[in-house]
Amino acid sequence: MKIVKSLALIIFSLGTALFHAQDNDLGAWYMYFGNNKISKKWNWHNEIQYRNFDAGGDLEQLLIRTGIGYDLTENNNNVLLGYGFILSQPYVNGEKKENIEHRIFQQYITKQKFGRFSLQHRYRLEERFLEDDFRMRFRYLLGLNIPINRKEMLPKTLYASVYNEIFLHFNSPVFDRNRVYGALGYVISKNLRIEAGYMNQIQENKNRGQVQIGFYNNIPFNKN
Repeated sequence: MKIVKSLALIIFSLGTALFHAQDNDLGAWYMYFGNNKISKKWNWHNEIQYRNFDAGGDLEQLLIRTGIGYDLTENNNNVLLGYGFILSQPYVNGEKKENIEHRIFQQYITKQKFGRFSLQHRYRLEERFLEDDFRMRFRYLLGLNIPINRKEMLPKTLYASVYNEIFLHFNSPVFDRNRVYGALGYVISKNLRIEAGYMNQIQENKNRGQVQIGFYNNIPFNKN
């Protein structure tokens, strides 16, 4: 219970910092990730991200993603085909605009374990259908989870999570953006966990910070 209270305090502190930083360029992302087994080899990915310019209420982007994946080896080396719907509301010359993007993506995830360290590589190719444009983009993410109070990611484990992700265009300019993330997480049960952290994004030579709160659901749908 002490660990749960500590994580709740971190989330509350991050939220308080956001409410006192409305004049800064600090945003907040509230995220749900589902990765649910539908058979021994197949899985369903489902995801919702509510991204704000501030702590809440000033929507920057609503992102909904889903897809079907297949394990090439048991619980690892997963290939996935997915679709994303993205509603963006950027400010242009002080006025809010609305853009809709439809996105098809293919990805490959492979995982490795070194002692306490759980490593993940994610390679993603995106075909982006914008209202007046079509673009292709490649993304590579390197993530790491490290349990703190236990040797493995078991229930009631507090852990640290970090990742770096780079985005590359297929046309010029090649570099799109880079994201660096750090967080504390808590394993609620075998298939549920929560994270609270901070992500810094570099895009067009500008840095922007995002407080992130994410909930992860891996409850299987198949009986096994």
